[in-house]
Amino acid sequence: MIDADGFRANVGIILANTYGQVLWAKRVGHDAWQFPQGGIHFGETPVDAMYRELWEEVGLYPEHVRLLSQTQDWLRYRLPKRFIRQGQNPMCIGQKQKWFLLQLDEKNTEFIRFDTAKPEFEEWQWVSYWYPLNKVVAFKRNVYRRALFELSPNLPLKPELILPKSSL
Repeated sequence: MIDADGFRANVGIILANTYGQVLWAKRVGHDAWQFPQGGIHFGETPVDAMYRELWEEVGLYPEHVRLLSQTQDWLRYRLPKRFIRQGQNPMCIGQKQKWFLLQLDEKNTEFIRFDTAKPEFEEWQWVSYWYPLNKVVAFKRNVYRRALFELSPNLPLKPELILPKSSL
């Protein structure tokens, strides 16, 4: 679903363990790592899309996770010109995303899998909560920053354990 401004509706998933680390996944065939994310289909709510993408991208069902929070507003990023598909109607110039923070108990990590019909990831690791800010592709960095900051108070940890030192 692309809106009148050219932004494709999308969901992003930050999957945290009980230690406050987050799942960081490597895209198939690339040296590119990111959080799971995906488009919202016509008629889907953002929550419905998030659970569908959770299954399609990492093999997890709703019963494997606990929904902690979601961003209040849509977070937007523009695609670099080289990624905009010319001649597409409507033209997609970027994405608007609702971000979700989920918690996965360590006993459920055995259910993480990538052998879906159309795998997007081939590897994953737990990383510190703020690690993705310096590793994600530059054009997504501001959205990651906004999502991580907005959702961080909802991690079941003391804020001083997860906020970067420069924020204290």
